[in-house]
Amino acid sequence: MPDSVTFPYASFLGQALRATFYPKMKNKNSTYQVAIVGGGPVGLFLGCLLESAGISCVILEKRESAVTHSRSIGIHPVSLELFNTISLAEPFINKGTKVKEGMAFIGSDHIGTLSFASCPPPYPFILTLPQYKTERLLASHLNSLNPEILRRGTSVTQINETENAVELRAENGGDKQTITAAYVVGCDGKNSFVRRGAFIPFPEKAYRDTYIMGDFTDNTDWGSKAAIFLCKQGLIESFPLSDKVRRWVVKTDQYRPEISREYLEKKIADRINHRLDGTANSMLSSFGVQKGLAKTMAKRRIILAGDSAHLVSPIGGQGMNLGWLDARDLADCFVELFGGLKQPDKILQAYSNRRLKIAKKVIRRAEFNMVLGRKTKVSFLKRIILWPLLKTPLSTVMARMFTMRGLKSSPV
Repeated sequence: MPDSVTFPYASFLGQALRATFYPKMKNKNSTYQVAIVGGGPVGLFLGCLLESAGISCVILEKRESAVTHSRSIGIHPVSLELFNTISLAEPFINKGTKVKEGMAFIGSDHIGTLSFASCPPPYPFILTLPQYKTERLLASHLNSLNPEILRRGTSVTQINETENAVELRAENGGDKQTITAAYVVGCDGKNSFVRRGAFIPFPEKAYRDTYIMGDFTDNTDWGSKAAIFLCKQGLIESFPLSDKVRRWVVKTDQYRPEISREYLEKKIADRINHRLDGTANSMLSSFGVQKGLAKTMAKRRIILAGDSAHLVSPIGGQGMNLGWLDARDLADCFVELFGGLKQPDKILQAYSNRRLKIAKKVIRRAEFNMVLGRKTKVSFLKRIILWPLLKTPLSTVMARMFTMRGLKSSPV
């Protein structure tokens, strides 16, 4: 299957399967080829791909409405390429901010700029967009394809797997439902009910790294450039957002469940002598960092994608994009699977092997980003590490790594 797939063949297979196998079921309205548990960015994108391929699906999301927190903001070129296969790239680009350069500082000393201009066209940039806007765009596109797919306010309470299907028991506003699907995909996050229901081990490790972040009106003169400050007291990151807003991320010595804008502002002023006086603040948050990796991403008729399968440090903004790469790979697998081209177990085991291998690579990249941002008394070592990555041909390699190049998204 090529990396850039179009779906007429898949649609034909999906329509044929619907016309033969599924009419035999008693309740067509609750029977699908694929049931997706979790309607976040990964589940929504997978639903768009499956519907575009003519594969019947439903998304069961326990939240009544989409998130309102800005949360994840980075959308990498590889994801825009995936979106483009279903005519979604342009709506994202129209709403987001193109980051074409990232400035690097040791303390407040500017040591170089990493340009993404050498990255392959047509997307030589990283797009920033608050997660609630990302989910809104994905949900809107999904509803334009089929408004019946996304069922909000629906909590899955039980998973029963048989030889030929999976039965899900769910509740919505007190009403109990039964959904039957040939396969179930868990896109329900790090505390995945689907993963636990399938008894898939998920070893986790908490890093010692903790951070605080906030969104403020932009009072810098950096425009659409990102800025990374490697300070003795720890990392500071700054990313432009739409509507003249800028995200600030600050490394802390310990997790702080409650923070104030004054605390975050003081950390920034002390480390890089930049003040946020007079700006408006729209979000404050603190977070710790974990890594986790499922032992398998496919167990019989239950499959995982996104954070339900792997946890990655958010430093570098790769986790959500990794989930979209999972979704694209899995959608291509379903095209093969429902087309009867190979044995289902082989298709899904190959999917699991590919995705886990790539997740391990992404975890290592994120760990490199965290190590660079840790507190140190010998900042000249970071200068020695960064200089060749910014000033020599290695900068092209660095730019491609930061934009998630070299991570294959589909079976061959």
